[in-house]
Amino acid sequence: MRRLTHRAPILGLALLLAIGAYAQEDQYAFMPAGGRALLLELIGPEDGKALAEIAARDQSAEEWQAWAATRNPELDETALATFAGYAELNLPVGEDVLAALAESGDSQLLPPDGKDLAVAQCQFCHSLFSGYLMHDRDEIGWKGTFKSPFHLEIPMTEVERDTFARYSALNMPLRFEDVPPELRF
Repeated sequence: MRRLTHRAPILGLALLLAIGAYAQEDQYAFMPAGGRALLLELIGPEDGKALAEIAARDQSAEEWQAWAATRNPELDETALATFAGYAELNLPVGEDVLAALAESGDSQLLPPDGKDLAVAQCQFCHSLFSGYLMHDRDEIGWKGTFKSPFHLEIPMTEVERDTFARYSALNMPLRFEDVPPELRF
């Protein structure tokens, strides 16, 4: 019984994190989907074997974009480029992740996409609206934001910074009216 008592706080924390992640996802549904989310749309319901097979591929952005277009011809060019940019930068994943994906089908094992990174990192110091959603930059411009002293400390790998920059260059700025009023300014 003692072991169960020690696990209760950990299980409670895990539950709170899961609920928070779900609420966070819903709160930011107005933002364009990131590459990981688009991947799940492309393969349908989470299928561990299919997810692992795709996550094992090493392809160029052009190859990923062509593959995605055959899977869902209704995706617009921005969504196709968003997915392809994510896949080119983040796939293939390591053997340990591939094995876990094949077994569980848990897409959270894949690297975070640009939307995930923006939601997780951009709001601690400034408004997501004025500090991120309304900025119009190219990929180099977004990468340049990490050179400022206050952004140097953001805990992101170089691949995560590239993923963020590519997503942001393709999907920002949003239109003012597309951002919920409670998240403006």
